[in-house]
Amino acid sequence: MSSNTINIAPITNKTTTKNKGDFYTVCWIKNDVLSIEIDKVVYKNISNSIFFLNSRIDWKITKKNTTNSSGYVLYLPKAVLDNPLLSQLHINEVVLFSANEIPKISLAPGIEKRIQAILEMLDELLGSHLKHKDDAIISLLNTFFVYCDGQCNIKSIISESSTKKTIVYKFKKLVDKHISECHEVSAYARLLNISNSYLNECVKEILGVKAMQIITEQRIMRSRHELKFTNKSVKEIGFEMGFSSPDYFSYFFKKHTGITPSALR
Repeated sequence: MSSNTINIAPITNKTTTKNKGDFYTVCWIKNDVLSIEIDKVVYKNISNSIFFLNSRIDWKITKKNTTNSSGYVLYLPKAVLDNPLLSQLHINEVVLFSANEIPKISLAPGIEKRIQAILEMLDELLGSHLKHKDDAIISLLNTFFVYCDGQCNIKSIISESSTKKTIVYKFKKLVDKHISECHEVSAYARLLNISNSYLNECVKEILGVKAMQIITEQRIMRSRHELKFTNKSVKEIGFEMGFSSPDYFSYFFKKHTGITPSALR
């Protein structure tokens, strides 16, 4: 597969429409987008979402009249998912580009920054003449799909409307905002004005895991970032993440990662 058959473009115009050709299309909607029209049906409130569209679907993105980029549109030839590195991905098993369904992924808070970085690197590579760039592009696509398949993201079919999905998305946003001080499911249930059991039921049904696993994952992710990319001491990071002592922070971190905070650093 040649990288010349892959194309990517930022969403900068007021209106972006489908390119001609037999391509799969991945639309990452970042912000400032008013709507996406898919086969003459208009969908709004779609910020921080990714849509997977096959070549038979007509679509149009309408954004606010600003010059800022509001995401990316990525065009992939059908053969790209047959690449050995991509073909075995779990996400392919759900047939992302099904003819009868329009898969949508609502990204977990914070993941959009990683998605943006990956797509920006793809854009840069596609316009370069670097050696082995095709291998690098496939590697980035693999990373992109792995992030899309993350358990904290909400995967759905665009035609569906679910109260439970809304609750789970609000829960994840609250976790991202309050993870330093709120570490119990009950705290988030109170903020959402629902019972602990119903919050667990929603998270289990939509994400396949318990609510506490989302809280734990966020604490670990935030701690890993602070350990790798700041000069704060292990003690400082532990206290910022709400641990009562450095020893308990080390115990918790090792239990869930297999290594101590000091070893990671």
